[in-house]
Amino acid sequence: MTFRPAPLRAAAVLAAVFIAARVAYRALFNGAATGTPVLLDLPPLRLPAPYAHVVFLGPITAPGLWAAALSAMPIAATILGFGLLNAWVDVSRGFVRLARGGPMQGVARMLVVAWAALPALAAAVASVRLAFRLRGERFGPRALVPVLERTLEHAGRIAAALELRGFGSRASRQGHHDDGAPLLVRDAQFRIADTGIRVDSFAPPAGSVAVITGPTGSGKSTILRGLAGLLSHVDGGALSGTVQIAGTDRASAPPRDTAGLMGVVLQNPRAAFATTRVRDDIALALELRGVPSAAAKARVLEVADRVGVSALLDRDVSTLSAGEATLVAIAAAVVDQPRLLLVDEPLADLDATARSRVIAVLDALAREHGVCVIVAEHRAAALVPVADSWWTIEGGVLVPGTAPSPSAPAVVLPAAGPDHGRAPVLTATHLEVHRKGATTVRDASLALHRGEIVALVGPNGAGKSSLLVALALGEGTGTTSDGGRVALVPDASDDLFTRDTVTGELRSAERRLARRKNGTAVAAGTATARLTRLRGGVHIPIGNGHPRDLSAGERRILAIALQTVDDPDVLLIDEPTRGLDPAARAAVAAALRTAAEDGAAVLIATHDLDFAQSLGARILPMRDGVAPSLEPVAAPDPYVPAPRPTLAGAQAGTSPAEQAYVPATHKPHRVRMPRSAELAVLALANLAALAAFCWPLLAAALPQDAAAATPYIALAIAPVAAVAVVLSLDGSVRSAHTVALLGVLTAVGSAVRVASTGVGGVEAVFILLILAGRAFGARFGLLLGAATIAVSSALWGGIGPWTPFQVFACAWVGAGAGLLPRRVRGRAELWMLAAYGVVSSYVFGLLLNLWFWPFAVGGGTGISYVPGAPLGTNLSSFLLYSLLTSTAGWDTLRAVTTVVGIAVVGRAVLASLRRVKPVTGGVRGPDGQGSQGPAGDGGSAHAAAAHSRKRRQLTP
Repeated sequence: MTFRPAPLRAAAVLAAVFIAARVAYRALFNGAATGTPVLLDLPPLRLPAPYAHVVFLGPITAPGLWAAALSAMPIAATILGFGLLNAWVDVSRGFVRLARGGPMQGVARMLVVAWAALPALAAAVASVRLAFRLRGERFGPRALVPVLERTLEHAGRIAAALELRGFGSRASRQGHHDDGAPLLVRDAQFRIADTGIRVDSFAPPAGSVAVITGPTGSGKSTILRGLAGLLSHVDGGALSGTVQIAGTDRASAPPRDTAGLMGVVLQNPRAAFATTRVRDDIALALELRGVPSAAAKARVLEVADRVGVSALLDRDVSTLSAGEATLVAIAAAVVDQPRLLLVDEPLADLDATARSRVIAVLDALAREHGVCVIVAEHRAAALVPVADSWWTIEGGVLVPGTAPSPSAPAVVLPAAGPDHGRAPVLTATHLEVHRKGATTVRDASLALHRGEIVALVGPNGAGKSSLLVALALGEGTGTTSDGGRVALVPDASDDLFTRDTVTGELRSAERRLARRKNGTAVAAGTATARLTRLRGGVHIPIGNGHPRDLSAGERRILAIALQTVDDPDVLLIDEPTRGLDPAARAAVAAALRTAAEDGAAVLIATHDLDFAQSLGARILPMRDGVAPSLEPVAAPDPYVPAPRPTLAGAQAGTSPAEQAYVPATHKPHRVRMPRSAELAVLALANLAALAAFCWPLLAAALPQDAAAATPYIALAIAPVAAVAVVLSLDGSVRSAHTVALLGVLTAVGSAVRVASTGVGGVEAVFILLILAGRAFGARFGLLLGAATIAVSSALWGGIGPWTPFQVFACAWVGAGAGLLPRRVRGRAELWMLAAYGVVSSYVFGLLLNLWFWPFAVGGGTGISYVPGAPLGTNLSSFLLYSLLTSTAGWDTLRAVTTVVGIAVVGRAVLASLRRVKPVTGGVRGPDGQGSQGPAGDGGSAHAAAAHSRKRRQLTP
């Protein structure tokens, strides 16, 4: 248990504000005239009807002020008590415990995902902020679109990871088969949208490594997702023929039901972690199957030791390097002792040392533990020493291939800069860069000339990306530029896209160019012409297609075109070939040569030495923040495996911990509430919550003795009603897609809510709740609003008696948006949502004021709640209190903020949300409809996205 002082400090401030407000209310209404001496003798003013019972001002005495302060002490002490509780209790760990089992497992798992998504969200905001600076645009409301796009892609990866690890499975664990066939594919067809891959025969044996190669978009990821079950059960694709995983039919068994038989590592594993700690993420598959805690801990330690990540178990997943993240993802995939391991592009983000380590782990899993390992990889030459079979995709058919020729280890020494006889366009001398208190670049010197290409090479963490950013933004010390414009295409180049069509991006680039020219008109089609020149023979659709639906190579060329439309003097590109096949690398290389021919100095940061040398680039080594590094950058010796033992020998050599590990044979069955009972509980719980809000007005109809207990009953009913709602809706979050989508959007909403705390009603969280409720329906909106309050309150330590009321108020905002007429579209839809935003902003404020009004004001003032008074008197007092405290200020600002936000980003955000909207399929979605996952990674992404767009209107 760790003490966090921040929640206690926040509670102390809130308690002090509450005492001050109570004293102010006492002074402003009826005065504070208890005892003497009189400090201020203000003349009392009686207000007109219907507020005739209210007296404004009056004499103020010291004892009266002291009495007002004392009357606030019980509630102030309650606030401090909850602050102390929040300081000691780690609510996020409570989410983890609830997610391990019980009637609220689905909602709790969603909260765990939300908590884990917060660091990824922070990284997305930082990356998008950088992209906006590089574009020369102000980081404003439009930045929400690329941030949301990144988080939705993050949701898709988390959904796939949860599905593959068994979330929502009700099948018993199948024992290990003795047929020696972890995988059998015969006369199979993998199809999604217009892409189809045929596999006539593919059955790699246990204890082997099979490598699949092929161009970007050829279907490598489609095959892996088909074998994993994502293609036909999540992505909306189709599978025919014979595909068996350890004897289990792939077509009939969803991925969650084969989680114990196979492990999968998808592209970009860092984006698919569903928890915050390495230890928890590795144990997730065991936890979802109900493995006892002691056995799960022992298994995690065993696997971590085998893979070599024992030292990382207590690390936060957000702090892992690319190589560490890949190894942790492999450990999480094999923790349940699968027969089959599928790995998609494991070497894409890694330097030579990390690649060698990952290859060694994959080879050991096959050679020593009998796992059938299938790897899809562009940079396949590094796998030559360990691969047993090679496969490639030709003409839409998976056929046996041949091993590529392994490249000799390259030793790169710094090359002297060419003597052009003229001054360089950009120089840096002994440059130092500091970020977050750490020195990322400590001694970098370089000179770039027009028309040349320079390659900055070095291991992960050398400081290459930091150096490029510093050069682009003019940061650090020691940089000298000759006045030329510097453009940077960052590693996350998709963050440069803020429009929902390629045409929109090109037009936006032309408008930015006009602003840089002080309003000088720019010929229409300038950006299109630039893209046409850079793409050469590569066809890039220019039209109303979404930029993120292009292939990886096409997106990189589009980003280069957007950043070079004004002919910069220096072009910097970070990792230009990441995730690209040879053909796409050739296209990007041609674009870079074209930029150099146009007179730009081109500097790339890359791990791909072959690519740099093919460009004829001058090599600039970098290590530990120093460039050029005096120490040569050398690739490690290729991994040479030991002789491969027989499968029987491998199994006989299992460790004692593995032999002691007994997989669970069944998972506790989770009873789902019948649909009719679920609706009844949901309706009654919401009615009870509404009554808890309105208790000051309802108490007038009760006998005096009963009315005295009403506030305490209301405080007890609200949390009970919240629990009832969660229990009734838990069945709506049984699909991995719903859990992931709710989780990441909850993280977005929580971050927005915390960031806007204390800014006087300028709260953007209503924008997200309304748009998400509109896109995904009332149930989703209800859950999103409730979860946003839960996570944001845990984030800043604001959990207290008020939390259930906030939960319901925000939940009703999201649910109401989902109940609006569905047929309205286009501008009329945005007008409708804006009007709803105004109404919900004021109703939200009135509801939150109503339940707390008697506690906030106390007794003895003209606007106090008076037990037993006529309903009209109490209602008029409340409306005056609400008008003065929030309706005229906070609520109005909230309404204005919501309307402006919907007007600025509403169309783009709705389009982004609807691109990943669940389509009809195998599991229940947030609206009770069939739910499918978003498009997958890699080669199938474009086809899946097109397929999703065609079907996104199938659910209401």
